[in-house]
Amino acid sequence: MTVRDLLPLLPDPAELRARCRGIALLDSILDPYAPTHAFVRDWREGVDLATMDNGSGDQYAIVFDPAGVFLYGFDHESDASPWRDEDREHWPGLLDGLPAPLSHYAQEPEFQFEGFFDATVCVWRERGAAEWRCGPVEFGPEERDGAEELFGLLVDAGPEAYAGFAEDYFERPVDRGAVAAVLAGGPLTRGTVEALSVGADFEAVAARARAMGFGEPAGSGS
Repeated sequence: MTVRDLLPLLPDPAELRARCRGIALLDSILDPYAPTHAFVRDWREGVDLATMDNGSGDQYAIVFDPAGVFLYGFDHESDASPWRDEDREHWPGLLDGLPAPLSHYAQEPEFQFEGFFDATVCVWRERGAAEWRCGPVEFGPEERDGAEELFGLLVDAGPEAYAGFAEDYFERPVDRGAVAAVLAGGPLTRGTVEALSVGADFEAVAARARAMGFGEPAGSGS
């Protein structure tokens, strides 16, 4: 799967935000010290940010701005890596067509490495648009940009996908029912938190959930 296959699989922005919140909260329950996924409400005024960093050189960021959504990912082993050449260059067409209201995010210092926007996947959706878009990138049959590896959890809304990831990454059993409850976005309960992490500090988890805006209707916020 490349970015072109990813586009029709991504949910609408409100649902995507809700999934990002749920996954980030699950990560923070399973490992409050080094979660892979994070969600920052009001990263900028009126702007939310979802991130992933697997600690092995792969990462993504999704910016939920009133003007739309900006999504990018970097897979360091993909064919589209800017590091494929001595002089770093983006894959042809990667940023072509990026709308002006969202284009400044490619220059954000937080999204750059050594002054360069490291990205192998880039997607956007302006406010009011009916579909996700990307630049006119092209890939051969054996070429990949990392879209599947980076964003697989965001296009599969079922609890099994997250539980499988978590069991592999955190090396521990993960309760499917508790995962489903968190991803559904309902009220967080002590039972759900205990099923995911025995002995976890419920009040601390609840505070993190509130900070993320967990439990709000999917369409609320920016």
